[in-house]
Amino acid sequence: MAASYTFEDLSGATPTVSDNPYDGLIEACHDSAAEIQARYETHRSARGVQQKEKLTSPDFPGVTIDTILAKLEDQTIEPGFKDPRHCLVFWARPPPHVKLVIAEVQKRLKTVAPHLWVMPQDSLHMTALEITHSLTDPEIDELVEQVRPGIPEITDYTYSHRARIVKPSLSYDAQAFALSFLPAAGEPCTADPSRKPEDDAYTYHHLRRDLYALTSATGVKVASRYVVPSAHLTVGRFIERSDTEAADGKVDHARMQQLVKVVDEINEWLKTEYWPKDGKTIKAGGEWIVGEGKGLDSRKGALWYGSGGETVRLGKGF
Repeated sequence: MAASYTFEDLSGATPTVSDNPYDGLIEACHDSAAEIQARYETHRSARGVQQKEKLTSPDFPGVTIDTILAKLEDQTIEPGFKDPRHCLVFWARPPPHVKLVIAEVQKRLKTVAPHLWVMPQDSLHMTALEITHSLTDPEIDELVEQVRPGIPEITDYTYSHRARIVKPSLSYDAQAFALSFLPAAGEPCTADPSRKPEDDAYTYHHLRRDLYALTSATGVKVASRYVVPSAHLTVGRFIERSDTEAADGKVDHARMQQLVKVVDEINEWLKTEYWPKDGKTIKAGGEWIVGEGKGLDSRKGALWYGSGGETVRLGKGF
């Protein structure tokens, strides 16, 4: 994946005069959790339709291989290869019940794409804030020293600001698959029975806004690619084309159709099993209060795929 890869916001216009890029959506949604959830869902569903059309089109040129990950996984391609892109991020680590759902999603994907690279359980993460994504090691170390005074407050922030996300769904494009969630908006809560519907007024988007503000206050310029309304964890990437090509090396459109069909089946299963319905509490794995178990993980280094890099500080969980 190119370091410059960005996501298009398909949720609608968010004009704002604020220097904080997350303020626009909150203002456009009148600071309403229900409206914010709707905007996240609009983006997710619109992107799903867009990508489904692309991948099932007779003109689809084929999946996009992550060549850097392919080299890291198979050192015979370029012996001694190391990812040159160093990052500085704040990650949210999923709790065990969410990881179990992801493991099942990955298992189902592998039935139709056996050569798909899947994110190891211990590497799973949701990028709450990306400060920068493709600098050198010395450049990152310089930024770490600049932001370091604010890191304790930022990594512990989810202890006192508990944003909840719900309604998992599998999203995809020609490069990768991700499990995405929506900010909660008063749905019944299983993870914390004492939680009230009004507690969802502080959404995951509010959390992202605050993390941006706290980081910017240290003097560091936030150069994130992830401002669009999305709460997602990458669960798999394409590192070869054998699962989607015919013997002649051309795109096997029937296999692409089958892959999309499996994604649709996974999403129907997720919706049936893990979405709230009829006022009942959500099955474990269908929601996540960010900060459960672990606070935010301040990470630096070559960590594009979750396993590299190192933790600067891990925040306090609850």
